[in-house]
Amino acid sequence: MMLSRKAIAHILLFLVNLFYGANFIISKTLMPEFILPQAFIFIRVSITVLLFFAVDFFWVNEKIKRKDIPLLIGCALFGVVINQEMFYAGLNLTTPINGALIMITTPILVMVISFFIKHEQPTWYKIAGILFGATGAFLIISGKQFNFSSETMLGDIFILLNAASYALYLVMVRPLMKKYHPMTVIKWVFLFGLLPVIVLGWNQFHSIQWQTFTANAWLALAFVVIFVTFCAYLFNILALREVHSSVVGAYIYLQPILAAIISIAVGKDALSWNKVIAALFIFTGVFLVAFGQQFFKSKAIKEL
Repeated sequence: MMLSRKAIAHILLFLVNLFYGANFIISKTLMPEFILPQAFIFIRVSITVLLFFAVDFFWVNEKIKRKDIPLLIGCALFGVVINQEMFYAGLNLTTPINGALIMITTPILVMVISFFIKHEQPTWYKIAGILFGATGAFLIISGKQFNFSSETMLGDIFILLNAASYALYLVMVRPLMKKYHPMTVIKWVFLFGLLPVIVLGWNQFHSIQWQTFTANAWLALAFVVIFVTFCAYLFNILALREVHSSVVGAYIYLQPILAAIISIAVGKDALSWNKVIAALFIFTGVFLVAFGQQFFKSKAIKEL
């Protein structure tokens, strides 16, 4: 049986957050031992631009209208430059636990922005889903030590700016999906984001000691570029053609639970009731945001 386009969109969103969940573990094998943060961003964006343009040339090769260039530049600014620069700058100045806790705000910000500019209508099940997801993500993180203090304040602000910029990107990019193929949009978003990334990351990139790279380091770098950057951004934007921005945002709550599952699988973490309960909250939250409308509408029809 053929899957519907919406079903495929949900599969793509799950894969995106699986990649991001794995990224928390895999990126640690590269930074800062082999690559510094801004050099890492430089490599991710520059190679991904080439991949997007190469694939697009043989697949779509669609032209854009000049009037849409400002919006594409805005998407590049918030979705590529500010998003990635603030994330890595923030993690250098705060703790990973603080960063993970602040990232919980992304789906909430997506929903608030979408409702404020009237891209979506607020519903009780979407609001409940966001709260369920936030509770589950908090439970995952609360088992570890986190502390907001003056020592981490600047890094915490950077992570919050990262969350806000990515939330704004998810809302800004969706109207472009109605006009262009996703590959067209994402290749220009990355191209417009490339110049600031080159300026910020060139010095660190130039100082990389490539001869020190191990086989595992090369594999980790390839995974981050191909799956965490190229596939993740492409899959997200393909999914945005079929579902609202708040649904894409809600899937972010899966990242801590998927990261925990991967950590357990590789022997770096242990299963606990705290994680099981958190997983139930997260999956309930994602279900309410992603499928709440269909579920409650079909239930109401059956009762009639």
